[in-house]
Amino acid sequence: MPSPMLDETVHRAMACARDRKHEFATLEHLLLVLTEDKDAVFVLRGCGVGLNKLREDLLSYLDHELTYLVTDPPVDPRPTESFNRALQRAVIHVQSSGREEVTGANVLAAIFTERESHAVYYLKEHGVTRSDAVTIAGAMQGSDDAQ
Repeated sequence: MPSPMLDETVHRAMACARDRKHEFATLEHLLLVLTEDKDAVFVLRGCGVGLNKLREDLLSYLDHELTYLVTDPPVDPRPTESFNRALQRAVIHVQSSGREEVTGANVLAAIFTERESHAVYYLKEHGVTRSDAVTIAGAMQGSDDAQ
């Protein structure tokens, strides 16, 4: 089950695409809003990411490289297959680990399975590895269990 914060993050990713008049919400839209999701930010900071620079890079990509997604008249964006797969993988991973709540940290780790995406490219450019993301997310959830 998605955490309330993750629900809000997904809605914000869709709004981010809609604000840009994009036909689709991509992993890059999702990653951009994950830079403001408390759980994902914990992981990103744990990996030493400069959040402002990552946001700048993603905004530049969304605004300059995805112009082909702009529709006129604007439509409600649909999530891409990779967007949906990342969310589904996060759910499956959380369920298989015996937990119930899916967070932005889990989604951040799941994004790495979409190897050909620009989202993964930007994460790697900023020094984030899947292994680090999974480790930090797991440690964060483990500390939540202890509380």
